[in-house]
Amino acid sequence: MNDPVETNVAPRDAARRASRALGALAPVFVLALASGCAALKPAEAPPAVEAPPPEPPLPAPVATHRFTIDPARDHVVGEVQVVKVGADDTFPDIARRFNVGYEELVRANPGVDPWLPGEGRELVVPTRFILPDAPREGVVVNVAAMRLFYYPKRKPNEPQVVITHPIGIGKVGWRTPEGVTKIVSRTQNPTWTPPASVRREHLKRGEKLPPRVPPGPDNPLGAHMFRLGWPSYLIHGTNKPPGVGMRSSHGCIRMYPEDIEELFDAIPIGTQVRIVNQPYLLGWRDEKLYVQAYGALEDDRRDWEHGPKSLLKRAAKSKSPLWQKIRAHDADIDWELARAQSDTPRGIPVPVMRAVPGSVDAVVAAARRVRNVLPDGATWDGGQQSLVSEAQFEALLGDREPAPVQAQSLPVPAAGGGGGGSRRVAEPR
Repeated sequence: MNDPVETNVAPRDAARRASRALGALAPVFVLALASGCAALKPAEAPPAVEAPPPEPPLPAPVATHRFTIDPARDHVVGEVQVVKVGADDTFPDIARRFNVGYEELVRANPGVDPWLPGEGRELVVPTRFILPDAPREGVVVNVAAMRLFYYPKRKPNEPQVVITHPIGIGKVGWRTPEGVTKIVSRTQNPTWTPPASVRREHLKRGEKLPPRVPPGPDNPLGAHMFRLGWPSYLIHGTNKPPGVGMRSSHGCIRMYPEDIEELFDAIPIGTQVRIVNQPYLLGWRDEKLYVQAYGALEDDRRDWEHGPKSLLKRAAKSKSPLWQKIRAHDADIDWELARAQSDTPRGIPVPVMRAVPGSVDAVVAAARRVRNVLPDGATWDGGQQSLVSEAQFEALLGDREPAPVQAQSLPVPAAGGGGGGSRRVAEPR
């Protein structure tokens, strides 16, 4: 008979071995369980990236037509501004909004399509001006710049104000005369009597003009008119505002309707009107000489080979403070840089000192970026319809074609002439 103790040893050993095996496997199961839990746990979201702060809003544009000056010291007024083109903007729209002329805008933005400038494109608005080299009194017109300047009379101890607006002038062959005259009368809602020569010119284009055009939307004189001392020459509004800033008249001076309306009651009868032709303007600002180049008009027969420096020879005997200071600082002025501005005139004042040379690109880069809205104090309220079709505008451009040969041979009033008669009768349009 077997010993009972010995017969139970094998089962007990097997149980102990199984227990030890399970004990050895326990950590593995624990790790597996932990690993499985970790795998099932959702991944943590990456930390949120803060969006960059929105760009600060652009400032409103600054004044473009009315400035306070020291007449003995200030030669440069205004600021160059840069705007972004809106979805439906064309050059005529932006020009009227900022009170500049069509050619001024084209000159400042070479290579840009005036009808499809491109939404979001930056556009240079040339609203800094060098004042003409002329007495600061009455009305001064610079035909090369296609711009009018008015210096209202001031009382003692009052600051001098200058008001400037773009203008349209006589086309090639029908030059706006140069010289001195005065305003002899003004008329609101004038009637236009087209001269026979103008009627014939329009008839050649298939347009039959009536003998008289009453006040209203078809009247090319607009709603306001100043008559000058030169017979048949006028300063007037227009029924085609996009034509302001071009050579498209028969010698008269055209203005935006809102601009001449502002001046109509402000300019007294008898006010002197001086018309000059200065394609290159020089002026001091902050002890730096600036050059503003518009380029000579097509029918300007003067020698401009050396650009602005050509003026130095003509002003050699001038006693004006401007030219006295230029002669005193002649060695400090980079005349080659000044001449270079005339090679590609942009109508933007550029400093031309040797110590601090400038360029159009540098001026534009430093220019104020502003909202594409009406400037403070604008004469136009934006309410009047300003849109014009490309076909209508092409018709305006067609008005710039030369007049008949016989008209081209007629002389114009001599510079410095008085307010009497004109040596050529232009058509009031």
